[in-house]
Amino acid sequence: MERFFKFNQYDTTITKEISVGLISYITVAYIIIVNATILAEAGIPMEAGIIATILASFFGCLVLGLWSNTPLLLIPGMGLNAMFTYTIVQSGGFTWQEALAMVFVSGLIFVVIAFTPMAKIITSSIPNSLKEAITIGIGILLILIGFENAGIITKSEHTLLAIGDLSSPTVLITFVGLIITILLFVNNIPGNLLLSIIITSMLLIWLGGSTFEGVSLSMPDFHEYLTVFGQISWSQAGNIIFWLTSISFAMVIVFENIGLIHGHSNMLSRPESSKKSLQATSISVLSSGIFGTSPTVASVEAAAGITAGGRTGLTSIVTGFMFLISLLFIPVIKIVPASAVSPILILIGMLMLQNIVHIRVDDLTESFPALLIIVLIPLTYSIADGMAIGFILYPLIKLLTGKGKEIHPALYMIAVLFISNFVIQYVF
Repeated sequence: MERFFKFNQYDTTITKEISVGLISYITVAYIIIVNATILAEAGIPMEAGIIATILASFFGCLVLGLWSNTPLLLIPGMGLNAMFTYTIVQSGGFTWQEALAMVFVSGLIFVVIAFTPMAKIITSSIPNSLKEAITIGIGILLILIGFENAGIITKSEHTLLAIGDLSSPTVLITFVGLIITILLFVNNIPGNLLLSIIITSMLLIWLGGSTFEGVSLSMPDFHEYLTVFGQISWSQAGNIIFWLTSISFAMVIVFENIGLIHGHSNMLSRPESSKKSLQATSISVLSSGIFGTSPTVASVEAAAGITAGGRTGLTSIVTGFMFLISLLFIPVIKIVPASAVSPILILIGMLMLQNIVHIRVDDLTESFPALLIIVLIPLTYSIADGMAIGFILYPLIKLLTGKGKEIHPALYMIAVLFISNFVIQYVF
């Protein structure tokens, strides 16, 4: 193990790596119920979504730990699952099986990028203001989804959004759950997000915001899962919108992962590891479509493991096996009411808003396209459409203000792709 993981070189031990792997699992275990809840709104059965989330997380962490020997974690990404459900399925009119095909295609595109010099070209071509804007826009969208799922806000005939029934037990308990979540997070309590879900679920059941019909431990229903596993549909393969949406999806996946992996590699003081980490992530995304879930992403919570002393891939592998053990506790996981997830969505969304400080508001050629992305992602409920507007306007504004030389040629190509998407989608 020493020869493979190089514990001495990275100043760590097997014991420390295992303990950090357990800590890392506690920080990301919430994704099992959160991701499955969002996938269920796309039509994927709840238990099948739980199994898919667990298996994709296990495989992703295992591949990353073995291939890159870093303590990063790969789990279905918040924001990407929203794009899968709300943009592609609900707004785009595709079935979840067709959306899984788009995940697979996105994974193929990502693999090509990660294993060729294209990754470096794309990284250098996208301005930081647009990268940050995507994160912020997705954050606001997650906040809206969290408020909506809790009934705090509702869609109305006469207004874009309206205040829900604030006297309902679910809404009141969600507010309490949000306060508890923030307090746990601010005080850096281990497993804070998981604890939040448990406490909010208990309050909802106890105070009548949800029902509890008992639970019995049993093996997961793999028969139901087989209706999801590998159920990729190519029925829309002849539709140009299918391919353009897949490309847009791939671009969001690539941009998000490049940013996260770069940050984590710097935390480890091992920037050279980012290449292999990106390659492992691309393979994990490709497998996500087969497992039956939205794409995996380099988890933000990996920072907690790195801070706790994780330095090698053993941390990631231990976390992966903890996900696998979670299969034995699916009946317990299914008790969690959907509204208990809302405080998590709201908190994660709020944390993503902090990136706005990195946007240069003193330069309108930088800030205006970025701010449009931030506003349009939640207003259109479409990450791809909101992102497209910004990526089209950014090079256009630079060009018209005499700053065209600041634009990387690859960004012009990306803008043309987004324009083609709009022309085909809305003109033809």
